[in-house]
Amino acid sequence: MSFFAVLFALIIEQVRPLARGNWIHATFRSWARWSRRSLDAGKIQHGWLAWAVAVVAPSLVTLLIHWLLWEVNPLLAFLWSVAILYVTLGFRQFSHYFTDIRDALDDGDETSARELLAQWRQVDASELPRSEIVRHVIEYSVLAAHRHVFGVLGWFSVLAALGLGPAGAVFYRMAEFVMAEFVSRYWVYKSKTPGEGASPALQTAAARAWGVIDFVPARVTSLGFAVVGSFEDAIDAWRHYNQRFAASDAAASGNRNDGVILAATSGAVNVQLGGVPLKARRSPASLGELTAGLDIDGLGEPGAAVDAEPTEATPGRQPELAHLRSIVGLVWRSVVLWMVLLALLTLARLLG
Repeated sequence: MSFFAVLFALIIEQVRPLARGNWIHATFRSWARWSRRSLDAGKIQHGWLAWAVAVVAPSLVTLLIHWLLWEVNPLLAFLWSVAILYVTLGFRQFSHYFTDIRDALDDGDETSARELLAQWRQVDASELPRSEIVRHVIEYSVLAAHRHVFGVLGWFSVLAALGLGPAGAVFYRMAEFVMAEFVSRYWVYKSKTPGEGASPALQTAAARAWGVIDFVPARVTSLGFAVVGSFEDAIDAWRHYNQRFAASDAAASGNRNDGVILAATSGAVNVQLGGVPLKARRSPASLGELTAGLDIDGLGEPGAAVDAEPTEATPGRQPELAHLRSIVGLVWRSVVLWMVLLALLTLARLLG
């Protein structure tokens, strides 16, 4: 039944996407912040406790409700899975910025494209050339697609096969949401206000947990991109990235999972990714200015940009507008691929 739950959730999400200010995402955000305020006392054990309460507790509640509904009627448990997937999985939770930027570039309005990118990521994009706008949009969009769709799909499918219902979808999205909220977006913005912000212990716990949780999904997503794109080039770019990562200082602290996805994407569509990162906006007049235009209601959208060192660019063509269309095709072909695989697994279970 997992296949049908995912299929119905995707269809409903396309027809009637959740509003950006919806109460469900606001509740998740409030729960995570309550966990930080109540349990984050600054020590490493407190950081892990706050993370566990923020992430594991909602997953267990989801599982408990699934089991109770299953005992009453399996159809109710199925509808519960669809509802959870509708909240946690889908393109429409992040794709509006991608579409607006692509349309602006298609109309030749690079100024609007820069403004939209700056609003989306809360960065300084005022001097970006056209190719760099396209590059950053590709990078952010691919990672968002992984975190909103493929990662959720992977965790949901595995745990649902073990009889745990939609708990995997909640677990993955809450882990990503907490990582973004405490390590990047929440820390970058809220820590500018005295008395706010996650402690270093909680940031460390959230980042380490996310690195483990996303390790396999990131590679599954990368493999999917390779299969539906240029397989040999994607695998070659992936291999070269691993070699560069292992030989660099980033091996101790860098986000290797995101790098693997971007490397595979680069080879799959023959586009150059990586290079000089965008800089976070500085010295805002107020917290309201900082959060203006930021999708703070999105459940775990990749966090706001922070200053980082330049990375080595991958081989490939300079990013062009046509690459945005290629990325859309790549992502949708990957969705079809994994939906077919999920359908086959569901059929095998039914026949077995």
